[in-house]
This record gives sequence, structure tokens and C-alpha cells, in this order.
Amino acid sequence: MAPAAQGAPPVRQLTVLYDADCPLCVHIRHWLLGQQWLVPLRLVPAGSDEARRLYPALDHASTLREITVVGDSGQLWTGTDAFIVCLWALAEHRPKAEWLATPAGRPFARGAMYTASAWRQAVRTDPSASSAAEAAAEEAEDAEDAQGAACGDHCPPSR
Repeated sequence: MAPAAQGAPPVRQLTVLYDADCPLCVHIRHWLLGQQWLVPLRLVPAGSDEARRLYPALDHASTLREITVVGDSGQLWTGTDAFIVCLWALAEHRPKAEWLATPAGRPFARGAMYTASAWRQAVRTDPSASSAAEAAAEEAEDAEDAQGAACGDHCPPSR
């Protein structure tokens, strides 16, 4: 999952589009600002004038539904991938991000995103966002069901 895959341009900066109306997202923004970065982060409110100016072709409504990270060469990560890339940019958390990007670690990253999404919807100040997030959470749950157990045959499916 290292963003600088073979043949791809190196990542020199990441822009994290976060939901400024979400207390959890704002808390994570502050946490990210306090971390040591291996890759500089620019934290921009999703759907803001600044986000629209920086990325005019981006679907800004979707950036309010799930975390979105944009690389300086136009790379785009959303959801679980965006979460992993944010961790990858941090000195203390890069090894964990590399593990979360593996088949063994990915279910844990998805679980973290599912939990954050559910909590986010419980506290978000914009009621119109809850139906879209509920649909996304149901899709994530259906995808986990389709894959079977979370970690092969060692763990029961989550519920």
C-alpha cells in the first residue's frame, strides 16, 4: 500500500479532506497536526471553497461522506485506503500502516473505519448525511459478509 508504488511518482505531500462538521474528524485533524510527519500533510475541510479551488474536478459531495486523501501527483485514496495512507505519512505509525495494507491487516483497518463511520453518524451535526452513511455502512457490512470470516478461518465474522 505504500503510495509510491513501482513506477509511480513519489508522494511528496498529501491533502486530507476532512468533514469540518464532524467532531471526530476535527479531533483526528488535531491529532494529525500533532504527529511527526514523514510526508507533509495539508488538512482542508471537505467541500470548502479551498477544497473546490484546489480540486475542481473532484466530487466534493463524496468527500463529505468519506475521508479522502489526494497526493501531490493526483493520486486519490478514499475510505479505508485513505485511512491507511494517513497513517503511512506518520513517522510513528508507518509500520502499522504497512501491516494494515496487507491481507492480514486490512480487516482491522476496515473495522476501524466502520466503527469511526458509525460513531461519526451518531454525532455529526448535518442530519442529511446520516442516510448516505448508513447505506455505506451497510455496503461495508455486506462486503465483509461476502468475504466470510474477518481473518481467514481463525475469527468469526464481525457483527
